[in-house]
Amino acid sequence: MRRILKLTLFIFFIALATHARAAVIHYIEVEGIINPVISEFITTSIERAEDEDVEAAVIQLDTPGGLDLSMRDIVKAILASDVPIVVYVAPPGSRAASAGVFITYAAHIAAMAPSTNIGSAHPVAMGGGKMDETMMKKVENDAVAYIQGLAKKRGRNVGWAEKAVRESVNITAEEALKLKVIDLMAPDRTKLLDAMDGKEVEVASGKKTLKTKGAEVKVVKMGLRHRILYAISNPNVAYILMMLGLMGLYFELSNPGAILPGVIGAICLILAFFAFQTLSINYAGLALIALAVIFFIAEINVTSYGLLALSGVVSLLLGSLMLFESPLPFMKLSLWVLLPTVVFFTALFLGAMYYAIRIHKRRPVSGIGSTGLIGEEGMAETDISPEGKIFVDGEYWEAWSDEPIKKGEKVKIVETKGLKVKVRKTEV
Repeated sequence: MRRILKLTLFIFFIALATHARAAVIHYIEVEGIINPVISEFITTSIERAEDEDVEAAVIQLDTPGGLDLSMRDIVKAILASDVPIVVYVAPPGSRAASAGVFITYAAHIAAMAPSTNIGSAHPVAMGGGKMDETMMKKVENDAVAYIQGLAKKRGRNVGWAEKAVRESVNITAEEALKLKVIDLMAPDRTKLLDAMDGKEVEVASGKKTLKTKGAEVKVVKMGLRHRILYAISNPNVAYILMMLGLMGLYFELSNPGAILPGVIGAICLILAFFAFQTLSINYAGLALIALAVIFFIAEINVTSYGLLALSGVVSLLLGSLMLFESPLPFMKLSLWVLLPTVVFFTALFLGAMYYAIRIHKRRPVSGIGSTGLIGEEGMAETDISPEGKIFVDGEYWEAWSDEPIKKGEKVKIVETKGLKVKVRKTEV
């Protein structure tokens, strides 16, 4: 009996060990500008990692920097996480610049791959304006205090953190490891998990020892929604969306009831305005572009001999040049996008106006004031003496004549007056 009990317990523990849950790592891939879309993606990924109670979440980071508010949202999510967050600057050739430095410093474990770099965290003026020296000093001191707090909390190099903000210094992965800016260096994901194994970190709920060697890795990538929102946050895409939106509304107002141009234009404008909240917008530039559209529309109804159209072209070009103001190259509008777009949309506006004016000046070929009916032949539907009805080109017309015409006789239109036509007998 005792042997059977021992055998049963042995089998039970073997089965328990076999079915024990293996450690799971969430591997979050982040590449690009730190903006509200990236911020939402990272924070929701951290929340998901907490809900699934994973061993750790690794953020593979490659960024040139981004918006301060978005960076702070990410840092707050990392600091409040009950799951250890690892920031891994990878693959080789990647960087953690500007906002990326703060995110790396906030991580429970900071790691870099060889041939990567970190630094250049000096704050810059956003929003299309320039800060005076006093305000710039305040912003700089705030950023220094913020990163120093993160460095002290994680036990990393406080002095270098301050230099990264004040002097925009930049170092390689090897230098970062030597200066204790990061905790470890790993060439790939597998080596990273091996190097992390056994390390003790302090999360929001307390201390935790990592067991990451041989853990199951679950890669977390942006979903379709985040990818679309991130794509339209590019200043070049946002600018084109805005221009398409203005063009759609222009054609809808020019041709009321067309519906499709108005619908497409409204959607494009809404998407453009969503993107604008993530970018450094100069509202004077935006106003100049709107003014250009008004000038183009006014050119149709006002005889300005091209002056309004020329003003519209100048306003559109200046507004486009002023629209995005930022010292960061990745937050600016490319000239290779701006110039062809301005030329294309100007040509489209002027072409549409040209044909509208031609049609407006063309004499009507039917209806009131029509000359297109003169010379047309038809048949008298009633006796015309001096008035009656005729049938011509599939339509019935009120007619009059200087001579009596009997029903059924062929007639020719010689004059139009309002909705009446003057006819005479057709010679047989």
